[in-house]
Amino acid sequence: MTGPVITSHLEDDFNDALEQRLGRKIQRLPWGSVDIPDNTEILLASPIGKGPHRHTLERPANWPQHIKWIQLVSSGTDIFPPWFLQSARVSTARGVAAHSIADYCLAAILSVSKDLPNLWVNSPLQWQSRRTATVYGSTVGLVGLGAIGEALAQKALALGAQVVAVRQSKNPSPVAGVRLVGSIAELMAVSDHVVLVAPATSSTYKIIDAKAWAHAKPGLHLINVARGELVDDDALLAALASGQAGFATLDTTAPEPLPEGHPFYNHAHIQLSSHTSALSWLTRKSLLEKFVANLARYQGGQTLIDELAVAKDSSAA
Repeated sequence: MTGPVITSHLEDDFNDALEQRLGRKIQRLPWGSVDIPDNTEILLASPIGKGPHRHTLERPANWPQHIKWIQLVSSGTDIFPPWFLQSARVSTARGVAAHSIADYCLAAILSVSKDLPNLWVNSPLQWQSRRTATVYGSTVGLVGLGAIGEALAQKALALGAQVVAVRQSKNPSPVAGVRLVGSIAELMAVSDHVVLVAPATSSTYKIIDAKAWAHAKPGLHLINVARGELVDDDALLAALASGQAGFATLDTTAPEPLPEGHPFYNHAHIQLSSHTSALSWLTRKSLLEKFVANLARYQGGQTLIDELAVAKDSSAA
């Protein structure tokens, strides 16, 4: 079976599954490589380059002019340089990690509510009854209500939580039972857990700052699975010190990784993970299915699923 030449940045197990599905070989590259083979027509692309400033990477002099479609492995585009997104048709992986990230957020909510792992005892001296909180009856606030927010809202509602959300869109909530509020301040004031699932833009930069914390319900639990740039780190530390914040679960920071000695690493009320909330077998399976569906649309001359409406870079012509 033949077709357009596909080059992939993804892991071997994903590439093996894709080859089996398509019935033909694809070209493989290390994660982040910009050394794209000249015959590539379709690129399954990870964030290119290395380090926290890879979105400012300059375009290589030999950047391939023949790539016609780039399928991103992420839903966010802020980590890619503009020239990369303007080189060809581009489609995002919006939604493929929604349930995996929502599960992570729900696990964090349950962990903090039940004070895990401090709840477990390993000696008679620790044998003491204690009260814990519940998800049922709590309020989960969402900053953003895209695919991840929708998935988490459905799970939280099923457990008896109230869900409120703030979003840029003026459209009604896509999930029945989610109450939309008009501002971050209003969201912080009523929420026990606030989850950041908004993209990194100029309007969301350090959106969780000292002003936001001034309105927070005391003891609020902040969860960030979006981008580290949404949080003012100094304001978060001050809120934790004052008790305005009770806990923070951070799957993403700015930069990544944080430098040695950063106060987040050993803070008693912060739990860190290394940007892993999206990583699961389900995410990769969903990405494979989305890519195969988009490949059929590409070959049929149709609009791609979650195709970016970006003008092609004239310098790439």
